[in-house]
Amino acid sequence: MSANRCLYLFSRFQRHISTRAARCHVSSRSGLLHRQHQASSVVCSRNVSSNSSSPKSADTSLFVPVSVKTDSSEDGSVGIELTQPLDKTELLKVLNRFYKKKEMQKMAAEHGLDARLFHQAFISFRKYVLEMMSLPADLHIILSDICSGAGHVDDVYPYFMRHAKQIFPMLDCMDDLRKISDLRVPANWYPEARAIQRKVIFHAGPTNSGKTYQAIQRYLAAKSGVYCGPLKLLAHEIFEKSNNAGVPCDLVTGEERTFMDSDGRAASHVACTIEMSSVTTPYEVAVIDEIQMIRDPSRGWAWTRALLGLCAEEIHVCGEPAAINFIKELMFTTGEEVEVNTYKRLTPFTILDNAVESLNNLRPGDCIVCFSKNDIYSISRQIEAKGQECAVIYGSLPPGTKLSQAKKFNDPDDPCKIMVATDAIGMGLNLSIKRIIFNSLVKPNVNEKGEKQMDTISTSQALQISGRAGRFSSKFTEGEVTTMHRDDLPVLKEILSRTVDEIETAGLHPTAEQIEMFAYHLPDATLSNLVDIFVSLSQVDGMYFVCNIDDFKFLADMIQHIPLNLRSRYVFCTAPINKKQPFVCTSFLKFARQFSRDEPLTFDWVCRHVNWPLPAPKNIKDLIHLEAVHDVFDLYLWLSYRFMDMFPDTALVRGTQQELDDLIQEGVRNICRLIRATDPTMTNALQTQGGRRGQTGANSGSASSNYLTNNKSQRGQRGFAEKMNISLSNRLVRDGLLTPDLLRQLQSEWSKDQKQENTNQSAINTDHNDKSKAKERKKKK
Repeated sequence: MSANRCLYLFSRFQRHISTRAARCHVSSRSGLLHRQHQASSVVCSRNVSSNSSSPKSADTSLFVPVSVKTDSSEDGSVGIELTQPLDKTELLKVLNRFYKKKEMQKMAAEHGLDARLFHQAFISFRKYVLEMMSLPADLHIILSDICSGAGHVDDVYPYFMRHAKQIFPMLDCMDDLRKISDLRVPANWYPEARAIQRKVIFHAGPTNSGKTYQAIQRYLAAKSGVYCGPLKLLAHEIFEKSNNAGVPCDLVTGEERTFMDSDGRAASHVACTIEMSSVTTPYEVAVIDEIQMIRDPSRGWAWTRALLGLCAEEIHVCGEPAAINFIKELMFTTGEEVEVNTYKRLTPFTILDNAVESLNNLRPGDCIVCFSKNDIYSISRQIEAKGQECAVIYGSLPPGTKLSQAKKFNDPDDPCKIMVATDAIGMGLNLSIKRIIFNSLVKPNVNEKGEKQMDTISTSQALQISGRAGRFSSKFTEGEVTTMHRDDLPVLKEILSRTVDEIETAGLHPTAEQIEMFAYHLPDATLSNLVDIFVSLSQVDGMYFVCNIDDFKFLADMIQHIPLNLRSRYVFCTAPINKKQPFVCTSFLKFARQFSRDEPLTFDWVCRHVNWPLPAPKNIKDLIHLEAVHDVFDLYLWLSYRFMDMFPDTALVRGTQQELDDLIQEGVRNICRLIRATDPTMTNALQTQGGRRGQTGANSGSASSNYLTNNKSQRGQRGFAEKMNISLSNRLVRDGLLTPDLLRQLQSEWSKDQKQENTNQSAINTDHNDKSKAKERKKKK
């Protein structure tokens, strides 16, 4: 090799080493800015975990390795020209010796590579080394020296770590990631609110105690105000009440913006759902309703954000007394004191000593509360079969339909005097109910870990629902509460006798800005993976918890393959979608795909997707589909206020949604006819079965005793009785294993067999009687 060639190769090698070193020592600009911001921020808190406390260990199972190219090297064949080609067999032996050395594993662990990551990094490093046609010159020379006995296997370590940080980029920025996901002082996220001295007034009391009324009176008297409610229905109610009182008020929900000013200028007052509240607009008075929901596993973050971030001189908080101590403690971290006003219930309710036991015992003003839509269908069908009308309310109905059913039930001139509803009546509707009847005391829910479970309703839930019985200024000034089934009544009394659990924590949720900062450091991670790592590294003090993000991740995974920028992807994944509805999920996917193509989602496009116009529902399946289409329109409207140019036909979609609402209202008014049309065999069987239960007083419909009865023998007998009462034919038809026609044929054959069996038995009995008489005659002789 010529001297000039050697000088050229060595100069390239030196440039390569210096470039690599420079890359390793460049600090992240965003990380530096973030550290400077943290250093300058003012922490006004007490009893908060110290920033110097040991960092939370990361869940390394969430670290997904980034692929590294193995087909080319920027050094070309420099390593080979300086030394010689590597023997792959010897190379594999060297790498295996390196992997087995405990000292290497221990050193790697000190740099964030636990056993799992060390193994993954080694597999990737080995593949990289063995499959690369030409390795970087420095690595090639080191490996050549080790294979020839001129080097030590430990010399592989820095190159192994260099590769490990390439496939696990979070190792190089773990400190920055921990700082970004530090959620221990959320009060400092709202500098505008911290810049003013706010007065916090807590209106504490049970349902129907007038606590919200007092807060709203102060809201209406203020020069400017914001009402933050948990439901669209409540925001609508305050919106109408305010404007009727001569106080111009705008309405802001996820799917709707209504401005009283014809030019679109914002009014001084606004009623909104709590997620839509502004933490930058100044107000004189803010009202936060149902503050106990601050501990909700999914939505609690919205109440935390409003309480800490609203820029209002007065914050009026309404909710259960169980939240008083916690809100005081939370406000102490912001340096704000809490004034507490307590209220007593205006109309009393009593727990009856007898269960209803039969639908024959229903009276005008009764509301049967169920925790499943199937129970709603079954009970409303049985009530209709007895010649009575009933109103039906459940969570997935559009707000307009719920209001229509509530109006029908409340109307003294309407023949409908009975309501069948889920716990959706717990808040947001004014209902004239005399007696609340719990059909069951067991409800499916999701805990803080996102796990689904069946559990007995809490004291707070039971009180919220029971409190709907009797209402001030209605014809039922005193309420009554009982159960449908006898065994549930003592359980209900025991639940209502307990004190409500004190609220101890408030929910938090990662913001779009925090996720964007994570993505800066981890550009190859998926959104779902970014959120997982964020939650894994996040640190909260004892007053907070991170809300479950299952729904967010579900949507993120659904649209991961669609090319969207991170902010748009984040916004799409925060859309309020019921993931149990396949049609809505499919629509969400199509919306995202159309959006990614930069093609506006026009009214015609949406109509083609949902096959509008749609006919009136002929059965329950049609009604459920109409509800899903209504949710799709809601999704369109929700996205239209975030991407106005891409969802341009808001007015047309809203008008069509109103037509759809009318169709759904018609379907709900005729819900019993739809149930019959869905499966007449099943509903007839349900009716017969329900009639038998009413006559015998059997408690087969209550699942709660399986969870609550302490006596094991009673629980076993109860479970067996329930299983016997569930019609096998109904379950076979429901599961698609038996068609209604085949069921009728089997019933016909069974009836013939039964008649034949009765005939044969009669013949046997006659023959037996004749023989007995013959024997008696012989004895007499």
